[in-house]
Amino acid sequence: MDEEVAEKEGRGQRLGRWLSGVPRWLADVIAPPRCLSCGDEILAPSALCPVCWTKVNFIAEPVCAVLGLPLEFDQGEGAVSGAAIASPPEWDQARGAVVFDDHSRGLIHALKYHDRMEVAGFMAQAMTRAGRKLIAEADVLVPVPLHRWRLWRRRFNQSALLARTIAAATGRAIDVMTLCRVKRTRSQVGLTQAERAANVARAFAVTDAAAFRDRRVLLIDDVLTTGAPANACARALKKAGAARVDVLVFGLVVTPRRPHIIEGKET
Repeated sequence: MDEEVAEKEGRGQRLGRWLSGVPRWLADVIAPPRCLSCGDEILAPSALCPVCWTKVNFIAEPVCAVLGLPLEFDQGEGAVSGAAIASPPEWDQARGAVVFDDHSRGLIHALKYHDRMEVAGFMAQAMTRAGRKLIAEADVLVPVPLHRWRLWRRRFNQSALLARTIAAATGRAIDVMTLCRVKRTRSQVGLTQAERAANVARAFAVTDAAAFRDRRVLLIDDVLTTGAPANACARALKKAGAARVDVLVFGLVVTPRRPHIIEGKET
């Protein structure tokens, strides 16, 4: 069964590459655009059908200035949630495009684990809208890196793909090499919040401190769960002299310590 699924995915990728070389109208006749979530036919590629669009829980103001968590009512500019006061992160500000739930999880996993590259465009657009202020203030976009062995197995870094897409759309500078994952960490599956933090401690390093000295860095990732990797990255970037570090993600976990599930398992 796994071989059959892999073969189907391979055929789909080959068809996509072939269709990229033919006129748009002809490509739509041969393979009509389909919803990124349910697979129904739609009018434009890399989008959602109306039904699936209504299922996306976009995050809108007012939000916590530090964690990006939705607030029940507007408390004024710079309002900070109790969660941020109780446990201040290493970064300065974070924003998420959508609430991490069953629907957004499906989109994230389609890109991250099933090589559905077309999903990245939708995710990046949503992130650009949610993080427009952080993007405008950033000197450089930096994706959360993968360890070289995990990158070899997965073949691409979804955070780097999102960062490149956002940088291309906004004209911001991007650096995908200087922040590195130097420690091969264990899987986060089944770990508590404290264990996750310990797992990624000292896992990231900056290879050229001058690259970020006195610069405003916007860290890009697909999802912000407990914040352990983002904290570790922000710590390394500030140690290298970054003036500030903000975080922009597609999916934001709003329920404290809610696990990020992959096929029935926590991650």
